[in-house]
Parts: sequence; C-alpha cells; structure tokens
Amino acid sequence: MQSGNVTTPFGRRRMTLALVKNQFDTSDIRKGKTADKWRVYRDACDARSLLGIRDRALAVLNALLTFYPESELSEEANLIVFPSNAQLSARANGIAGTTLRENLAILVQAGLIQRHDSPNGKRYVRKGRNGAIETAYGFSLAPLLARSEELALLAQQVAEDNRQLKFIKERITITRRDIRKLISAAMDEGASGDWEGLEQRYVETVMRLRLAKGLNDLTRMLEELTALREAVLKALENQFFSQKSDANDAVYRQHKQNSKTESINELEPSSRKEQGEPAEPEPQPKQPDVRAFPLGMVLRGCPQMADYGPGGAIASWRDLMSAAVVVRSMLGISPSAYQDACEIMGPENAAIAVACMLERAGHINSPGGYLRDLTRKAERGEFSLGPMLMALHRQNADVRSTG
Repeated sequence: MQSGNVTTPFGRRRMTLALVKNQFDTSDIRKGKTADKWRVYRDACDARSLLGIRDRALAVLNALLTFYPESELSEEANLIVFPSNAQLSARANGIAGTTLRENLAILVQAGLIQRHDSPNGKRYVRKGRNGAIETAYGFSLAPLLARSEELALLAQQVAEDNRQLKFIKERITITRRDIRKLISAAMDEGASGDWEGLEQRYVETVMRLRLAKGLNDLTRMLEELTALREAVLKALENQFFSQKSDANDAVYRQHKQNSKTESINELEPSSRKEQGEPAEPEPQPKQPDVRAFPLGMVLRGCPQMADYGPGGAIASWRDLMSAAVVVRSMLGISPSAYQDACEIMGPENAAIAVACMLERAGHINSPGGYLRDLTRKAERGEFSLGPMLMALHRQNADVRSTG
C-alpha cells in the first residue's frame, strides 16, 4: 500500500486529518507482518472504552472480518473486503441499514478500518485473467494489522484498570464496614472521644462517595476513608492506653493501702487463691469489633508470634509477615491457602490471622482448612479479625490478672 494513494480511500466523503494520519500509519506496515484476525478483534473488544466504540460497531467489525477468508491478516494479502450492505446486515444480526452505516462510520473514525471507495461509490473487486485480484473497493482491514500491538496494549491497560477498580471498590467496602463497626462499638460502650464528630465526618464522606465514578475519584475516596479509620483507631488506642493507665493506678493504690495494714495481716493468706477459693478476675471492658489494629495491639494479643520473628522479636509489620510464613509452615498450612488469604484479606491481615491461630493452635484441628474457611468468609464480607483478636486480648488479660 503506497502513500501516493492517500486520497483514494475517502472518495467523495469528508476528509479529516485523523483519517489522513491513519492512512499514513497503515502504509507503513512491516513487510511480512501477520496477526490472527480474531485475536486482534478480541483486543479491540476489550479496549472499546479507550477506542470510543460501542458494542453494535464491534458486531459490524465482526461481520466484516467474516468476509476475509483467511484466519490471519497478512501484509502480503489483499486486506480489502467488499460485502454489500445487505450481506453485512445479514451477518451483523439483521442490523438496519441506517444503523449499519452509522457504525461503519464509527469504525472508520476509530481507525479500525478504512474506506476504499470506487468511482461510483460501489463495493466490488476486479480480477485479472489468472483470477488474482487486481483492484478491490470496499473496506480495508489494514488498520487492524497495523495497530495489532497497540490494540493488545490497550486491552491490557483496560484489564489492569478494571482489576485496580475492583480492588479499590473492595477496599472501600471493607474500610467503610470497619469504620461503621468501630464507631458503633465505641458509642455503645460509652468510650470517651469525639465520636459524634467522627460519625458526622463518616456520613459526609459516604455521601461524596456516591458521586465518585472513575478510578481516580474512588482512589481519593479510599484515601479519605483510610485516614478516617486511622483517626478512629487512634481514638480507640488512646482509650485502651487510658484504661491500662487507670488499671495500673488502681493496682498501685491497692498495694499502697495493703502496705499500711497491721503486720498480723501479713501472716494471713493474702488471696482467696491461697485459701482454696477461686480468684475473681477483674471485670474486663467489652472491646469493640476492630479489624485493623496497630502492631502493638496485635503483639499484645498474640505474644507467641514474637518467638518466630527475626532474632526472636517483631519490630515491624515486615517482621510480623516474615514470622507468619514460618508459623504457616509449622502449622501445616499450604502455601496456596496462605497466598489466597493474602490476596483476599491483604498480607498484614493474613499475618494477623495466622498469629491468632498460633495462640489457639491447640483448639484447631485443621489449620489449613480453618484459614481457607476464614478466607472464604472474608471474601463474602462475613469475617472480621476484630472479635478473634479482641478475644485473645481478654484471654491474655485474664491470665495476667490471675497470674
């Protein structure tokens, strides 16, 4: 295809610079280049949002490709097909004539086909004495061959954008649920803090979320929700430390009071435990349902995990995740089960789940099956790490209070 024929495809139709550029691009197809026509078509279908074409236009493109006899588009072959409108309509599921012409124009404007009109505007082929095609007038499929690599990249970009969009939506759903549960639990327990203000901030953010459509808008909303969840967690963490400080003060005051008793009391049993009576554990405040905890809270709830960290300690989330891999193997959890948990829950939450399972290893018959069950529930939005981790917090607090 020579650039000297650049005006031929347009005939009496309106010429645009975009069409001229497309004609030049198709004239530079690499010699001997080939491409599977249906693979190129699938890439065009996947990339339709970036190409600006609709499903009906793709149906017309599919019909055009059926008139090309070979399975591969080839630079050395005639790439012009010349069906009549009636033939095209029949192969495009009976599309109406007006709609057919409209969608052919869309394919031309998108740079997927080119018009090669005859002097009278008809589509036909002229063959030589040996039966070989000398001249063909109709629609050229050369743009599909010329842009085959580009269309593949566009299809890949759309797939990646869709994957990112799905991931962002999932994270938004999880984060919204966590914030809702955290604030509700804090209000129900009468925890100190500006929970009304945080509740109002949450409601305003969710209202704006309804207007977010594209990937960029949803990403910004996820950042806002993540910042709000961090603010809620910070308020809860301050509440936990305040409770711990109050408890330490109470122990100190009790110790000071006991030190002032008469010396005869020092010779008597100092606790009901020594008298054979069960000790009464200190009442523990009901903990809110929390999913994403600070690392310190995780380690207080799962102290055994530190033994498997680098150097026998865990100082960062990376250390916790490294320890989780060791514990995963020790508990007999398959790599695929743990990988699924990481993909669904996130690597940090998967590590927390393994840490919780380590604390309760004696009560779990099949750790691998147990983790897969948690993963399935998390995928359905039916599982949160909060109750499991907070139960361990209460259990460890009971042990410390009776120790």
